[in-house]
Amino acid sequence: MSSSTLRVAVVCMSNMNRSMEAHSILKKKGFNVRSFGVGSHVTLPGLAPNLPVVYDFSTTYEQMRKDLLCKNRMHHKSNGVLQILGRNERIKSGPERFQECRDPFDAIFTCTERVYKVVVKDLCAREQKTWQPVHVINVEIEDTLEAATLGALIICELCQGLQQEDDMQSSLPKLLQAAKKKTGKSFLHTICFY
Repeated sequence: MSSSTLRVAVVCMSNMNRSMEAHSILKKKGFNVRSFGVGSHVTLPGLAPNLPVVYDFSTTYEQMRKDLLCKNRMHHKSNGVLQILGRNERIKSGPERFQECRDPFDAIFTCTERVYKVVVKDLCAREQKTWQPVHVINVEIEDTLEAATLGALIICELCQGLQQEDDMQSSLPKLLQAAKKKTGKSFLHTICFY
């Protein structure tokens, strides 16, 4: 399977940091990739931990960036949010919710167990029309800039391994075992159907 035929999705809560870092790296490697969030809103760090900045998923990355520039340029520059929004703008116009997408994927990577559970529950609740399998894999990634980059590299390595295999179903457990040995991370994996 080539990188352009493997259909990949990466999902985090807000389609902001972890999923977008993986989207960026996979796109540069030539993968057919999309990214999503599963939250009800896009939530960004605010001036205090209990005061997040909240946007609707219909808000573009450019609108968020301009709004944060007006609110407190120095704070949002120092915490990296403006840098993240700049990167995101170069990839796509705005965040997307996974629950609203009906496009099929071969592999869906989630960035936390909580997101993994939401994605699996959503897929299981959908009407199965084609019975095409989709592999849902959780790569636990802390929501920091550095961890997002390291997690994206793990996802990229897994995708590169998958593109070299003819039978994803039999090869994926071996790839996940090798990744566990290399990274020390455990991976949740399940198969759902479209």
